[in-house]
Amino acid sequence: MNTPNKLTMLRVVLIPVFLIVLYLDFKNANYVALAIFIAASLTDFLDGYLARKHELVTDFGKFMDPLADKLLAFSAMMWFVEIGIMPAWAVLVVIAREFAVTALRLIASGDGVVIAAGKSGKVKTAATMVCIIVMFLALPTVVYHIGTAIIVVTTLYSGVEYFIVNRRLLNWTK
Repeated sequence: MNTPNKLTMLRVVLIPVFLIVLYLDFKNANYVALAIFIAASLTDFLDGYLARKHELVTDFGKFMDPLADKLLAFSAMMWFVEIGIMPAWAVLVVIAREFAVTALRLIASGDGVVIAAGKSGKVKTAATMVCIIVMFLALPTVVYHIGTAIIVVTTLYSGVEYFIVNRRLLNWTK
């Protein structure tokens, strides 16, 4: 297994560790969990950089890397729902967007078209990760609302953009 794929798998392994630390609820557990979240997030940037630099892009990486990103972000957001700092509807928006874009990619692949991650999708991912980090550090409630709003707006914008840019793939009259 090449280094980028190992980094992706490390991110997947860190997800349950991140959650276990949160549920153990010891002194400074949030900060330890945040450090784990940041480390896992950084593996995403590092594995992408290494895969492109050394031309180590694999089918496994194309599948597992975005899945690991989503699982990491969803786990943090679901924790926020559980402790009452993020509304469940906001997480549902994020999940619905991911299912919709995945469905669009499946339709495209049936036509032999690969839909690469767009700029807005990358901005959405980066904004989500940054907002999650800030929300872990925040004390004022207003920061939770702002972080949630940024996540929802970038999620909706990138999802709509995927469909507008790729509308030719959707033949609603079939």
